[in-house]
Amino acid sequence: MSGHSKWANIKRKKEANDAKKGKVFSKFSRLIMSCARQGGGDVDANPALREAVERAKQARMPKENIEKAISKGAGTLEGEHYEEVVYEGYGPFGVAFLVKVLTDNRNRTVAEIRGIFTRHGGSLAEAGSTLYIFSVDPENPSYNVEIESEGDARKLMDLIDALEDQDDVQSVYANFVVAGQVSEAL
Repeated sequence: MSGHSKWANIKRKKEANDAKKGKVFSKFSRLIMSCARQGGGDVDANPALREAVERAKQARMPKENIEKAISKGAGTLEGEHYEEVVYEGYGPFGVAFLVKVLTDNRNRTVAEIRGIFTRHGGSLAEAGSTLYIFSVDPENPSYNVEIESEGDARKLMDLIDALEDQDDVQSVYANFVVAGQVSEAL
């Protein structure tokens, strides 16, 4: 059975799985560092840190990685300095987007976010241009744009997926609703 290697197949699958886990773990590490920097390294006294740690544990992040991220954020270990930035933009069909990012380099990140919007038929907007739509609760925007075409809905979902795949992005909010018959087709 020349050319057949069970280990090679396992290795390929493991590498792909490890890459996905690493991406998730790095996002949680950044979030934990930011929460620890803002409210201190005590999990019991910092509700935002407690929530971030719980989410990391649900994703099966190793305890050592969590503790290391808390230490970096609290300042007991040297590490990168991450800051939270909010970007606003418009996607296809006038849909407003609010993108929350945790980054160590604003210039690199804004270029990447702008490129993603441009490739998907949208544009990065000025600060404050869409914030009023999401001001009270980003999960429930003040108004929604109804999408009635399956192709249009796919374009918007592709934009959201591309934004979420970017390493620095923590959350993406949009103000569109897919019509009933179209959501069933998706």
